[in-house]
Amino acid sequence: MKPRVAITIGDFNGIGPEVALKTATSPVVRKLCVPILVGPLNVLEHTQKSLRIRGKLAKTSLSVISNSSVPVYDVGDGIWADVQWGKPTKASGRSAGTAIEHAVDLSTKKKVDALVTAPASKEALNLAGYNFPGQTEMIALLSRSRHVAMMLIAETMRIGLVTTHVSLRAVAENITKEKIVEKVSVVHEALQKNFRIKNPSIAVLALNPHAGDKGVIGTEDDDLVSPAVAELKSNNIDAHGPFPADAFFGKRSHVKYDAVMAMYHDQGLIPLKLSSFGKGVNFSAGLNIIRTSPDHGTAYDIAGKGKANISSMIEAVKLAVRFIR
Repeated sequence: MKPRVAITIGDFNGIGPEVALKTATSPVVRKLCVPILVGPLNVLEHTQKSLRIRGKLAKTSLSVISNSSVPVYDVGDGIWADVQWGKPTKASGRSAGTAIEHAVDLSTKKKVDALVTAPASKEALNLAGYNFPGQTEMIALLSRSRHVAMMLIAETMRIGLVTTHVSLRAVAENITKEKIVEKVSVVHEALQKNFRIKNPSIAVLALNPHAGDKGVIGTEDDDLVSPAVAELKSNNIDAHGPFPADAFFGKRSHVKYDAVMAMYHDQGLIPLKLSSFGKGVNFSAGLNIIRTSPDHGTAYDIAGKGKANISSMIEAVKLAVRFIR
C-alpha cells in the first residue's frame, strides 16, 4: 500500500493552499503516496476555483479514501470569507494552527505516515494565540518530542541549526556548550536513522568571524564551540571545527562532510539557498513523527496569483516518503 502523507494548507492568505493543492494533485506525488490535505475544505474549494486548479476534492474521515479524488481532512469553521490574499490575519493564523494540531494528531495516532507542512506565518499564528517561534516548535510540543533540531536538506549539503528563529542580537546568548552538543547529537542520530549513514561526519561552524581570532573578535568559539566539539568527539561523534563560515563555504569544504552545523539561521541557510533555492527541504530531526516542509515562506507578494512554484513542496513529499520507507 502507498504511504499516507498529510499535507497542511498553511496560511490561506499566502501561497499555502495553492502549493498544497498543486502538490496533492501532482501525478508525481500521487504515484509516490496518498496525499491527504488537512485544512478547511471551503478554503481549498475557494482557492481551487479562483486559481483554476484541476482535481476533484472529497471530504474524508480517512476510513475510506477514493483513488479518483484528492482526500481532504476538513478542519474548517466557515472562515473562508475572511481570505485576504497578501497579509497575515488572525483568521489565517487560526486556520493554519488548527490544521497543524489535527495533522500532528493524525501522525501520532499512526493514521498517516508522515506530515508535510505548507508555509505558515509566524505573525498570523501569534495573532491567533499560537505563541511559538515557528511551526517546528509547535509540532515538537504537540508530538511530545523533547530533542529536535532544524535541518535544511539539498542535493549538495545538509545544514543543521543550533539556533533557529531568534534575532541576531539574541543569538550569542542562546548558544551554550550544552545546546551545541544536544543539537549536533540530534543531527548525528538523524543521519544514522533517516539517511542510513553509519558513521556520519559533521562540521561545526564558528559563531564569530575568523572563529574569534583567538578572542580578539569574541571568545564564544574558544569558550563554547571548541569544548562542545571536544565533548562530541568523546561521545564517539565524528565532529570537527569550529570552522570560520566564510572560508568554509568559499572553499566548498561542506562536500567533505555528511552535515554542517551552523550557529544561526542565515549562516547556514544563505549558502544552501544560493546553491539550491526552490529545491531545498526543511526537515525536523528528532521528532517522534516524520515532518518535512518546503524551504520558502508564505510569499504574500504572489498569493492568489497562481504563480507559486511547487518544486520544494514536491521535494518535501519525496523526502518524507523516503524516510517512511
